[in-house]
Amino acid sequence: MGLVYALAAYLSWGLLVPIHFRLLGGFSPSHILAERIVWSTLFAGGLALAWRHRLRLPMPLTRRHGLLVASALLIGLNWLLYLRAIDGGHLLDASLGYYINPLVNVGLGRLVLGERLRPVQAIAIGIAAMGVAVAVGWAGDLPLTSLALAVSFALYSLIRKLVAVDALIGFLAETLVLLPLAVAWLVVAPEPFLPAARGDLGLLMLTGVTTALPLIWFAAAAMRLRLTTLGLLQYVAPTCLLLLSILAYGERIEPHRAVMFALIWLGLALYTADTLRGRRDGPTKTVEA
Repeated sequence: MGLVYALAAYLSWGLLVPIHFRLLGGFSPSHILAERIVWSTLFAGGLALAWRHRLRLPMPLTRRHGLLVASALLIGLNWLLYLRAIDGGHLLDASLGYYINPLVNVGLGRLVLGERLRPVQAIAIGIAAMGVAVAVGWAGDLPLTSLALAVSFALYSLIRKLVAVDALIGFLAETLVLLPLAVAWLVVAPEPFLPAARGDLGLLMLTGVTTALPLIWFAAAAMRLRLTTLGLLQYVAPTCLLLLSILAYGERIEPHRAVMFALIWLGLALYTADTLRGRRDGPTKTVEA
């Protein structure tokens, strides 16, 4: 089920979420973020009430659960950066950020969690890293937005894996941490919390669903998969975002991004093939979980 949860999350982030937020182009990124937090809290709270008999509450609370405050701030920052990229018509920058993110995940998995890689897997990751390095070097500047997106979500992934709290409970805790900031913004913001146009209101309310479900699925996957596996599966989302930006929104792909795309997918193909081979060889070898 870990693989199913991960694919559901990444396909949502790569296709559904960017289309949704492009439809909200009449609102500022900060206002969309605040509304997103409010409606996500209400949606997650409703799910928690409906599923209260099936949820595992994190009792007794420990210091580790306090890390959810940090994960809340990280995901809030990530959401704001992403919304600004979409609002500015920079879907390719967002895509590059999420291409870099799995490499940061792999590094954190190795350094913090001690996850080990087989030689072919290490080569595959090296090829993918080379693709990102070529893109950055060819472009001639450091993509700060892309790097911030990558690092913030990688640290968020690590914390959610370390805390290992129920996916829905963890997400609800994070939105509750962010809720006072969101309400404070909505009080002083010039844009109305409940717009008069029913279409706009419906789209804003729907941000609770398109925010909560992919993150809940992602957190569920994070508890079931190795961080390295989770990181490499994440190439699904930026690839969808890349294709969407070109085919649907007319952004132009430069040659360096085309080279990056080819090298990353070559690395991903090698990694996947080696993982499947390891599973066929049986439990005596180091195998992906």
